Amino acid sequence: MTPSSLLPSPLFIPSPSQGVWHLGPFPIRGYALCIILGVVVAIWLGERRWAARGGLRGQVSDIAIWAVPFGLVGGRLYHVITDPAAYFGTGGDPLAVFYVWQGGLGIWGAVALGGIGAWIGCRRHGVRLPPMADALAPGIVIAQAIGRWGNWFNQELFGKPSTLPWALEIDPQHRQDLAPQYRSVETFHPTFLYECLWDLGTAGLVIWLDRRFRLGHGRAFALYVMVYTVGRGWIEYLRIDPVEANDVFGLRLNVWTSIIVFLLATAYFVVVGRRHPGREATVWRDGREPSPDLEDQDAEPHVT
Repeated sequence: MTPSSLLPSPLFIPSPSQGVWHLGPFPIRGYALCIILGVVVAIWLGERRWAARGGLRGQVSDIAIWAVPFGLVGGRLYHVITDPAAYFGTGGDPLAVFYVWQGGLGIWGAVALGGIGAWIGCRRHGVRLPPMADALAPGIVIAQAIGRWGNWFNQELFGKPSTLPWALEIDPQHRQDLAPQYRSVETFHPTFLYECLWDLGTAGLVIWLDRRFRLGHGRAFALYVMVYTVGRGWIEYLRIDPVEANDVFGLRLNVWTSIIVFLLATAYFVVVGRRHPGREATVWRDGREPSPDLEDQDAEPHVT
């Protein structure tokens, strides 16, 4: 059976009728709202986990002033570099590089450049980067889960054709850039939902293992990267969006990136775990001990 012969399921996830609302002359975009909400949740959860590790409340917000803009720029750069034809190829629009609201933020670039921003913020506030990364890890992946709903609003980055009850309906205008055999298909795998659920499970696993084994020295962050990349690898394999032109040796570029990043994170987790088992005695760069009233482990929220 070819994709064009698939009939839509009587049950499916509808796509939104619109992804933009106007408040007077100002557009309110669903994609942007998802990104903003994800950042807010990441900072809120990060503040609680940072205080539980011995840091000061408010420091995560201060460091986010550096990390978030760096992360947004890094995410956009990764997307443009790995899919340059859409902007600089035949029929491309170079100015569209700046149209972030249309989608296109690569998590690898966002984490890499966002990490540089976080490092700058940590140095300015006299705290160590590894425990800060450990505190932020679950919030980052929850932010990713929320941000994936922006793909739902934009009707983008969906998977192969599907007739499952949870298949995602895609409007015809959002299927025009697909391969010809997919353009007449109406429902597809909702990869945005798959990744959202995987991300939430990753966050819960990291929080549980962190509390159970008192992970430190960046190992909670490495664990997040390891688990996330496993899920991202198989989700990428489902996708059929136009960036399939960036296949390398039969696999999408993002699949190769997932494999490489997974191996690096695993090596870091193992090596650092042998050298520095347990959690840091202090989060401060000058070695001072945290105040007793900041070591409230119960301040760390539970995820069920």
